[in-house]
Amino acid sequence: MTHVHLLNVLSPTEQLDLAALCSDLEPGIEVTTGLALPDPATFDILVAGRPTLQQLRASPNLRLLVIPFAGLPDDTRALLIDPANGLGHVAVHNLHHNTVQTAEMALALLLAAARLLVPNDQALRRGDWTLRYDPPPVTILHGKTILILGYGAIGQHVGRVCQALGMNVLAVRRRPAAATPSGLIAVVHSIAALPNLLPQADVLMITLPLTEETRGLVGAGELALVPAGALLINVGRGPVVDEAALYQALRSGRLAAAGLDVWYCYPESEAARSHTLPSAYPFHELDNVVLSPHSGGGFGSPYTERERMLHLARLLNAAHRDEPAPNRVDLTLGY
Repeated sequence: MTHVHLLNVLSPTEQLDLAALCSDLEPGIEVTTGLALPDPATFDILVAGRPTLQQLRASPNLRLLVIPFAGLPDDTRALLIDPANGLGHVAVHNLHHNTVQTAEMALALLLAAARLLVPNDQALRRGDWTLRYDPPPVTILHGKTILILGYGAIGQHVGRVCQALGMNVLAVRRRPAAATPSGLIAVVHSIAALPNLLPQADVLMITLPLTEETRGLVGAGELALVPAGALLINVGRGPVVDEAALYQALRSGRLAAAGLDVWYCYPESEAARSHTLPSAYPFHELDNVVLSPHSGGGFGSPYTERERMLHLARLLNAAHRDEPAPNRVDLTLGY
């Protein structure tokens, strides 16, 4: 028997997702839910986004923590790597259930930025056709080179579509020799090659997680290396790109345009959701930026939540069979 505890309070909609999860689980897996831990706490697997130390240490049987999204919160990582907490035996895994959704957002941002769709849309809503007769330069993607920073599942999905658009695909990943899907043609490098790759990048696509290694990876120096008029798309994490450097590159026209789904400032409360600008810099005043409120993963949509349950079921079934579970997090690197 494998006991799994989902550390959340389920809404009526999420109850349907729980039923879907249980229908996909193998016999021998028991699931409990709720903010209150079972008494006695004997669960083997804990599913939680940001568990406390007390919750992590509650069950003597805990062997696996599932973060039900991509990424590892800094405070959770700190708890897990501190030897004093005695959690060194706990394996940590992510869910990558929103790969397709995030990749499609990246592609939507890319196409919108390349053709400057936002200023065209806003002008035409005012009855202004000027941009049709005196258009600003737009980017035709066919024949251009895209450099994908972070060549995991999302980056590979983006690369496959860009290849179909007639683009040349370069990529950077932690393990450049790792296998890629059949039919996907890309030249893959390690991060050390970045200075040589950036001058070739007509499009810089960022799908990286935020870690100590990736924070500020793209700064003023890196942006100065990309060709003038390049595009930048970020669906990874905002602080992978230096905030001030990005704003200045867009304001000056060094970058032709950007599509951004991830940011630097987020609402700190439900009340603040209607009046929180996403940056300390006025990106919202720039016509060459497509802004999206970190919605690329499709959070809350029925499709996304169903995919979350499917991916969670696969992971739990593998762990129940004592087989390697997917998406294990390297706590040293943070992803």
